[in-house]
This record gives sequence, structure tokens and C-alpha cells, in this order.
Amino acid sequence: MPRIPGINHLDAVRALKKVGFRVARQGKHIVMTDGTRIITIPRHNPVNAFTMGGVVRDAGLTTDDFRKLL
Repeated sequence: MPRIPGINHLDAVRALKKVGFRVARQGKHIVMTDGTRIITIPRHNPVNAFTMGGVVRDAGLTTDDFRKLL
């Protein structure tokens, strides 16, 4: 699994909004959807590197694409 260390959860949400995801609901986690995929981002600062890698993979992006969105 790819590693993306040191990402703030708000930066991750902002980057995913650029590719069409929207916030579906919020609580201890932020749930985002693009209509077909549903991803969950924990509210931790920073988000664990392995967790962020899984979120990016579930969103259908590569780590390089995600880094460019930041």
C-alpha cells in the first residue's frame, strides 16, 4: 500500500473535492462520495500514512495524482 505521510485531514478533503467528491456526512470521520465511490477520512492530524494511502487508493487515484492536488 502506498504511503502518504503528514497529511492534515482538512487538506485531504480539499484535494478530494477538486476531483468531484463531496462531503456526505461528518462526525468522528468525514464520509465523502462522488456518486459511485464512498470514502471515509478520519479526523486525525496528521492522518496515518497507511490510512491515507488506502483512502487515496479507494478514491481511484494514484499517490502522484493526489500529491498534485495538494
